[in-house]
Amino acid sequence: MQPLTLALVQRAWSVLIPGKVFWPYFAGAVVLIVGLAKTNRTEVLRAQGLERAIVFGPLLFAVPMAVFGADHFIFPTVTATLVPSWIPAHLFWVYFVGVALLAAALSIATKVHSILAATLLSAMILSFDLLIHIPYFAAHAGDRRIFTIVLRELSFSAGALAYALVQSKDWPESRAKNITILVRYALAVPAMVFGVEHFLHPELVPVVPLRQVMPSWIPAHLFLAYVTGAVLVACGLSMILHWRARLAATSLGIYVFVVVLLVYLPITIAKITDLGNGLNYLADTLAFGGSALLLAAALPSTDHSEVPSAMQLEPASRVNVQEGDMT
Repeated sequence: MQPLTLALVQRAWSVLIPGKVFWPYFAGAVVLIVGLAKTNRTEVLRAQGLERAIVFGPLLFAVPMAVFGADHFIFPTVTATLVPSWIPAHLFWVYFVGVALLAAALSIATKVHSILAATLLSAMILSFDLLIHIPYFAAHAGDRRIFTIVLRELSFSAGALAYALVQSKDWPESRAKNITILVRYALAVPAMVFGVEHFLHPELVPVVPLRQVMPSWIPAHLFLAYVTGAVLVACGLSMILHWRARLAATSLGIYVFVVVLLVYLPITIAKITDLGNGLNYLADTLAFGGSALLLAAALPSTDHSEVPSAMQLEPASRVNVQEGDMT
């Protein structure tokens, strides 16, 4: 009965979302369902208050990775143009990255070989910045949008590394401290820059300000832009100063998730066949919020002024992802 039910759901969904654009939605939905099934309900019930959101951080991060992975298979020739010209076999790398993103998403959602998957995912996303986005920004200095993409990829890489750091118990204490500092800054700096961008360009969609303008049918444009900017700056500054950094990262993740529900979900429904301006924007924003929650899990639950020790780097439950697309 289960295969039959899945087939019926897939058939109904393919009617609502015709053509090849169906597959990113399907990939994200599969990872979401599998991840929810694998979520430890005991951890959710044990966590208190806002801490419960941290338990869902890996899932909120994994779903966008699945969407990005599927994108590589339906737009291979477009994505291949982003591969540097000096790297051979462009299409091979497009498909390779697509498989890697899908595999990493399933691994993180199911916690099967997830430490290795998250570590390799972090390195791969960072390589996108080093090989593609930073050189492009250097050749087009002053391009605000490219700079935003550079910081976005940096935050995603930091989120994946934070997850690997939390799940692993084999990191040497000194290395764990140093990596935690890097991860905290790698997410805090983009948050602050994005926040400032909201005051300079309040007409753009919230959280990760790329190029899409907020639709006129969504009310309170300026209010939402300035509130989002204030939240991003405040949480980013708190994380940089390491003052209640765990609470700041958790609050940022929750706020971003609310924005996804209130803003990006309606936009995606309105542009259901336009992945570049619909689903991919939703996935981008959701991945940023998931990264914030993954960072929160790596930070101590108490308000210390120094970097957490290896003992404090256990999961929170044990202590108390075109323009809107990834390469």
